Parts: sequence; structure tokens; C-alpha cells
Amino acid sequence: MSSIDFLLNNSEVVKSLYYHNPSTSADISCYTGKSIPHVIKILNELVKEGYVAENGYATSSGGRKPLNYSLVSDTHFLLSVSMDQFSTQMVIVDMNNRFITEVIRYEFDLLRSEPGTLVNYIKIFIKDSGVSKKNIIGIGLTMPGFVNTKEGVNYTFLKVADQTLVEYVQQRIKIPVFLENDSKAIALGEQKFGIASNVENVLVLNLGWGIGLGMILGGKIFRGNNGLAGEFSHIPLFKNGKLCKCGKHGCLETEASLIAVTATAKQGIAAGQITSLANYEVVDADVIINEAIKGDAYSVRLISEAAYHVGEGLAILIHLMNPAVIVLSGKGSVVGKLWLAPIQQAINEHCIPMLTQYTELVISNLNSKAQLLGAAALVVENFGKPLEAKLKAIKEISGSIN
Repeated sequence: MSSIDFLLNNSEVVKSLYYHNPSTSADISCYTGKSIPHVIKILNELVKEGYVAENGYATSSGGRKPLNYSLVSDTHFLLSVSMDQFSTQMVIVDMNNRFITEVIRYEFDLLRSEPGTLVNYIKIFIKDSGVSKKNIIGIGLTMPGFVNTKEGVNYTFLKVADQTLVEYVQQRIKIPVFLENDSKAIALGEQKFGIASNVENVLVLNLGWGIGLGMILGGKIFRGNNGLAGEFSHIPLFKNGKLCKCGKHGCLETEASLIAVTATAKQGIAAGQITSLANYEVVDADVIINEAIKGDAYSVRLISEAAYHVGEGLAILIHLMNPAVIVLSGKGSVVGKLWLAPIQQAINEHCIPMLTQYTELVISNLNSKAQLLGAAALVVENFGKPLEAKLKAIKEISGSIN
């Protein structure tokens, strides 16, 4: 048995240690549902193989203190690829969920760029990182669009003739690739490392160029029948006649997304609105967010109006889902305090009080890192049979080429 096979065959214990570092054998037994003697046996084997290290003693209320265990950080690495509509960020993560490279950002317009460009960026990033490709166990690729995770397809962006996007990237990089929608990846990041951990029913808002939604129901990421659940931004809320990019009119996104906010800002500047935004040659979402943080009244008003509309949409979801927590995450959450009051106002105005008193609205403590963490966790979630199958497929293709 190869070392990687040994790692994958004990994937449940490895996952537990990745998400809960450090852990005792009793902790891991609780997380995995396996008996303590069974867990100790696997831990001893993982220590012997060099994947796990003893990490001091845990506190004890009495009696012998139990040993803590952690994954050895540099046995393998994960490549996190986090895409939005206009750019791509990449970082390499070690087995203790730590970023070991800088987060590198590449300009990448999903509507105009080709899959081959993405592959080239990944190759460049790996080369420049100094990390050997053979030590990267998998790539978590997360992006907007209608994503079918099981099939490895994005029905909206980066379509490839005669094969899936995952197959296309995987064959050219020779590393297993796992694909997920950006908002669901953010929900995964929040569930494993953020405010949403240990909460059964959570709605995670991805406040980005659009308004994405990741749902955690019964402690699991909810993807729907074929992976397309969560298109919150396309709820038809308005009779404004505005055409959404989805082809329909009046979607929430036409009034409340950062794209809509940016368009409104430019119209206001052109009409003579007094604002610090007028000092910029190019006005985009980042500029508006930064000026709002500085206190520019017009920027604050733009974000507040968008936030109120988001709250109107959330009122519908609260009636349907009865979540315990709603997390404001993603790019726009860095101005979370500006979102909170108008969202809460809209919820209070449009929701039955009995429901709102059991739903907490919170700002992510991960912010823009949530998607990167979720992309890395996506690979970890597939430790075991799914990752093993991809490694086998890559080996077979490489052998046929040779």
C-alpha cells in the first residue's frame, strides 16, 4: 500500500484532525462515531507513517491527561482556487489549514476568458509557489454559476467541448480537481471554520458581485436535486423593468448586487452627486466599499439601500427556512456593520415576529477568506473514495499518453 493510499483509507480520522486541530482520541471518536480503541489504533498507524504527530497533553478535570494529536503540516498540500466574476485568487494550504503562500490575484473575466487561461494561471502559480506539484493532493476550484458538483460541470461559465471543466483542468494539471459553486464553498468555509460551526440550520449570504446563498440544513451543505439550489439573487422582487443577466426582469440582483450598486454610483456621479467617489477615474465595488468605510455619505447610502433590499429577500427565506443563524459573508461583508441595520430593518418590517426572534443575523469573522478556506475544505471533504478515483484516472491517462 502506498503512503497516499494509507492516508485515504483512514480519511475520516484525517478529516477530523484537519477540522479540529488538535484533538484527543476521545474527540476524534466523537467526531467520527468510531470506538476509542479503533481510533487509537489508526492514530498510532498514522503517527508511524509520519502523517500525525503527538501534540502535548490536553487539559483534564481529573486523572491521566489525554494526548493531543495533530496532522503533520507538510506531508501534502491543498491548492485553493477562488473565483468571482472578474478575478481569481489562489493560495496553497497545508494540512493544518494554514496558508503557506501569499494569496495571489489574477485578472480573469468569466464572461470573456477561456479555460486554457485558467489552466495557465494555475501552472504559473504552482511554479512560483515553490511547492512541488507531486505534494499537492488536490485542487478546490470554486466559482459563480450553475455548478453541478457531482458532474464537475459549470453550466454558466467556462464551457468545454466534449468534456467537463473538471476533466479539462485535471488532465492538464495532473492533480485531482473538485468543483463547487462559490456561495456553497463560502458556506462550507463558514461551517468548518467560522460562525456557522456547530449550528444545524444556517443561511450564508455571499455578498459579492451578485448575492449568492449557501444553505446548511441539518448540519449539511444543501445543494438541491442537481446542485443548483440557492439562487437567492434571482428571486423576482421588483417591477423595475431592469433586465438581469439571467435573462429575467426584476431580480433581487438588479437592485442589491455590488454590480447594481456600482452602476447606480456611476449614474449619481454623472448627475453631479457630491461624493468622494467622484475623485476616482474608475469606480468599482472595492472603491465604494472603501469610501463607505471612510464615511462617504453617498457610498454609505448606496450600500444601505442595497442592504434593505437584501433584507426584503431574506424575509421570504426566513418564512420558508426558519434558520437559526444568517451569516453575512463574502467580499461585501467587510462593511458588515453597514449592512446589518438596514437588513434587520427590512426583516422586522416584513417578517412575522415569532420567526425573527429565533433567527440571529451575524457578520462573518472570515470575510473574504471564507471562499478560499471553503475551496481547500472541498478537497478534504472528498478524501477517501472520490479522491482515490481521481488519482487513479490521472494515472491511467498519464500512462496512456506515455
